[in-house]
Amino acid sequence: MNVHAAALAKAYPFDEATSAFAGDVIGDLARHPKRLSPKYFYDATGSELFEQITVLPEYYPTRTELGILRDRGDEIAAIIPGGAALVEFGAGATPTARLLLEHCEFAAYVPVAISGDFLKAQADGLRKDFPDLGIYPVAADFTTPFALPEAVATMPKVGFFPGSTLGNFEPSEALAFLRSARQILGHGAQMIIGVDLEKDERVLYDAYNDAAGVTARFNLNVLVRINRELGGNFDLSGFTHRSIYNRDRHRIEMHLISRKAQTVRILGNTFAFRPGESIHTENSYKYSLPRFTALARSAGWTVRESWTDANTMFSVHALVAD
Repeated sequence: MNVHAAALAKAYPFDEATSAFAGDVIGDLARHPKRLSPKYFYDATGSELFEQITVLPEYYPTRTELGILRDRGDEIAAIIPGGAALVEFGAGATPTARLLLEHCEFAAYVPVAISGDFLKAQADGLRKDFPDLGIYPVAADFTTPFALPEAVATMPKVGFFPGSTLGNFEPSEALAFLRSARQILGHGAQMIIGVDLEKDERVLYDAYNDAAGVTARFNLNVLVRINRELGGNFDLSGFTHRSIYNRDRHRIEMHLISRKAQTVRILGNTFAFRPGESIHTENSYKYSLPRFTALARSAGWTVRESWTDANTMFSVHALVAD
């Protein structure tokens, strides 16, 4: 628990998760420049909004990744041991996991995500379609160490990290996550991971600034969550969504921009905003194949296979723990 969370826990009757949320929010908004962690996008509403994003015409990653998994499913199945447990880090809706579960002979599925309610709903749906599969949801922050269920302790482990979520991490954080996943999964583990690739900047811009405004609602929802769970008084009409491509750092940046001079209060803390001031909410790094291979190798993984779509928009990699 960070220093802000520890202090807030004494002053407010929050559970541990809400205290951590409050501590991170207050600490990050006190920074210059201000920021918020993208992991707090995913309450139940945020998770549903993200699922809407994945089917937008401008948003290519999900359908492209699904196409790779569908086309290469037999090749992936050939390198996965029978009777393994599939451990999905940051599990969302289930189309990508379903493709692997249909192609491979997994004995168990362990979806790991922060939003327990969303996770339970998805797991219940899977149980109906895969009655012989052991399904063991874990409500946890997958970016920190967590224990796998005892039921999968003796099974071979295969990590699954789709959607290019790795791109949301700073390079040092991506390295730390890959190392942590290797420790959680254990010796001899494998991992299937989706990684978005560098491409035309206009394609990237449109993917994160959709015409329907769903990404904007997704971005602004973190302020709704702060108001609801932490008693904040953000005026949503006072902020606007903006996504830009940072060419030098190979990343899309998402921001919430203050439309005016304003002051926000959260749990006795006051935060002043200038007109045009940003809250930096998310990055989405785009990789070349060599840069990702080097990152994986630094974290103790060997890239066994890599697959891309015909237009080299997206990539899926099979990793093996060294």
